[in-house]
Amino acid sequence: MAKVDIIDMRRQKISEMEVDDRLLSEPEKPHLVYDVVRMQLACRRSGTASTKERSFISGGGRKPWKQKGTGRARAGSTRSPLWRGGGTIFGPHPRDYSFHPPKKVRSAALRSVLSSKYREQKLLVLDRFELPEAKTKSLMAALKILGVSNALIITDGPDQILEKSALNIPGVQVTRCEGLNVHDLLRHDHVVFLRSSLERLERNLRP
Repeated sequence: MAKVDIIDMRRQKISEMEVDDRLLSEPEKPHLVYDVVRMQLACRRSGTASTKERSFISGGGRKPWKQKGTGRARAGSTRSPLWRGGGTIFGPHPRDYSFHPPKKVRSAALRSVLSSKYREQKLLVLDRFELPEAKTKSLMAALKILGVSNALIITDGPDQILEKSALNIPGVQVTRCEGLNVHDLLRHDHVVFLRSSLERLERNLRP
């Protein structure tokens, strides 16, 4: 079992917590991490780009001029892709870019990134994260004491005070345990868990 230090808001160690080795001792698997991040970015694409081919543009049914004798190039329609106002050749059409790797792949990639953060000592576990009120200044002061500036804070459930306090701080994001994902972990230098959220994640990610 891997051991992590439980700290308070002053970054003082108050206890230890044993975590399943499969959660924080996963070897690095960059190929799985790449696939999962690519999946997340692909699912965010709207896929609404659309162009009209010549068959979708009105007009152009009559031949502009006769085939021979004018000295000009042959033309069969004013809606040819070669003409201004004509159709588009091989243009994009609405499509779904999403794809879904197996659940085991997504879970292994998440464990791999969490293990990397743990080995780099960039994973903190707080006993609790309490702020007196929903103020950006209060959260910035707390993060300064913890020694982090670019951090992903993971809560066990809704925390309106913490979520509102982090809205205007660049590089700081608060997410709930069920929304934890590989892309967000890679975007932040530090990961800050609450003890309750880490316990819940340990239960959910066991293979």
